Amino acid sequence: MHEAARYWQTAGAVKTFTHPLDSTWLTTISRTARILDYGCGYGRTVAELSDLGFASVRGIDISPALIDRGRRARPDLNLAVIDSPPTWAGPAAAFDVVILLAVLTCIPDDNAQQTLITELSSLLAPGGLIYVSDLLLQPDDRNVRRYTAHARAHGGPYGVFATDDGAICRHHTADHLRRLFAGFNVLNERRVDVATMNGQPASALQLFVQKA
Repeated sequence: MHEAARYWQTAGAVKTFTHPLDSTWLTTISRTARILDYGCGYGRTVAELSDLGFASVRGIDISPALIDRGRRARPDLNLAVIDSPPTWAGPAAAFDVVILLAVLTCIPDDNAQQTLITELSSLLAPGGLIYVSDLLLQPDDRNVRRYTAHARAHGGPYGVFATDDGAICRHHTADHLRRLFAGFNVLNERRVDVATMNGQPASALQLFVQKA
């Protein structure tokens, strides 16, 4: 088991996730739309969408522990483990909407992030939508020290850091997040305040993009 998967099976399996959905961005989406929550954790957003009346919502995650947690809390949800991330063993163009909340922060490498976006694009039907929410670079001294220390020790993009409980995470510039979706049309964008998985206040960028 690689280190990221090990973290989400242990310390990460009990975290609380907080990135919000703006339901006004979803008003034009049919309640029968095929929705995939990629990196769904314990199914928090799958449950929210299901409770809003969306009838075909599925969540997938790399962590069996998180999926088990979600199934215990909501046995009615369609949750499954990703066997070979970032690929999903399903047909191309199988979904109309993909939800991607605080997933890129768990993927520090540029190439790995782009590989995921390419995979998600292949899963989307023509004109399909992605709702993205991820963490921005934080300007406070604590985070700047973490970014700088990790860059000096390991190289790689500025914004990567290790949490006290063993996760390797990444915060991003807004331009970097926009570039990842350069092949999509941006329908909406907003900044939101969120709590991180360890309860720290942070700012995030949300994008609602459409497959060109």
